[in-house]
Amino acid sequence: MTIRAALFDFSGTLFRLEHPELESNAALMRALTAPVGLAEGVDPDLADAWHRRDLDADVHRWVHVKVLNDALVPDAEAFYDQLVDPESWQPYPDTRAALEHLAGVPVAVVSNIAWDIRAVFAKHGLTHLVDEFVLSYEEGVIKPDPKIFTTACERLGVDPREAVMVGDSEEADGGAEAIGCSFRLVNPVPTSDRPDALLDVARTIPV
Repeated sequence: MTIRAALFDFSGTLFRLEHPELESNAALMRALTAPVGLAEGVDPDLADAWHRRDLDADVHRWVHVKVLNDALVPDAEAFYDQLVDPESWQPYPDTRAALEHLAGVPVAVVSNIAWDIRAVFAKHGLTHLVDEFVLSYEEGVIKPDPKIFTTACERLGVDPREAVMVGDSEEADGGAEAIGCSFRLVNPVPTSDRPDALLDVARTIPV
């Protein structure tokens, strides 16, 4: 079936958390931004809050600050604020080009997130290229639950079999396949190491 809409993950797909002050904690950043599962080193007693973090902004802040404190990160509150600061998120080199290429089809960003990432898109002048933001903390459901992908397709007005989900996690983003979406995997490497993966995907979608 012809692809008539595109769904994109946010972190590790369209944007990546990159900030000079965070570079010395690269391993911790990978753990904190993992799309699914319990981050390595997280106290098992925090498992419930960790799994619910992308459904509630207050839980998200509390559990991240607790993990940062446990990891002996100085001034964990300020460190957390950097994680959710639009200034700390950088687009991949081809993010704009890929979204512009898809200007003729509806696009949704589907993200497990507990804060409003629209500010990131606004900062980079990309908001007008996204038709819908389907965010876990607003919807009360997280990937890979099929409901979040169904919601995105319904809002875009397309049959799931006519949509493609693009993301960096087979487990989380690949959940879209359960409702009939196609799935394309990209590697969540530093932005400087992935120049054209999104544009390559976009060019496979007829517009």
